[in-house]
Amino acid sequence: MTAPDLTSTDDQTRAGKGTRTRARLLELAVARFAAQGYRGTSVSDVARDARLTPAAVYAYFEGKAALFEAAVDADAAALIEEAEAAAAATPIAERQLQFVNALVERVDAHPLARRVLAGLEPEVLPRLLRLPSLDASTAECAAELAEAQRQGEIRSDVDALVMAKGLETVVLALLMGHVQSGAGDDPARAAGVTAVLEAALRPPRH
Repeated sequence: MTAPDLTSTDDQTRAGKGTRTRARLLELAVARFAAQGYRGTSVSDVARDARLTPAAVYAYFEGKAALFEAAVDADAAALIEEAEAAAAATPIAERQLQFVNALVERVDAHPLARRVLAGLEPEVLPRLLRLPSLDASTAECAAELAEAQRQGEIRSDVDALVMAKGLETVVLALLMGHVQSGAGDDPARAAGVTAVLEAALRPPRH
């Protein structure tokens, strides 16, 4: 009888542990960077919080910049996921509006994403537009818009990806305005944003 090959099981166990360790490091990095900022946080701080050596952290992230960007992306991804869940199972136009409202309502619960949107990390703000979580959300939005165009639910005379990029820009500007000045809390401004998005998505009248 041939002995079972445990190599794959061992590899899976190590991979699972590595995934959990990376997730834990990101959780701690989000908290540290949110509280102390990029300049005030070191890899050693995060390693100490995780009860690991700095060398162990470098096994997952090549340096502080990579750790910071991954932490921002993780916090942004969590915010986007929550907002998408809140806006699920509704018509596309209404879903986009609910998504924007959900982002504004939940951003304060995501301290690192909020810190970056507040402009407190100006040296990394340009890289915000290249976050994997934002790219994925925009791509998903474009796919949903394209399907809605095929169904005749929204205007079809604008490329879906172009429209998704425009919505991304509006959403980021709204979030920054909310975080930096509280503009998103103004009912008149919120109604104005709703009107603009509705007008942008509405099919043209013949």
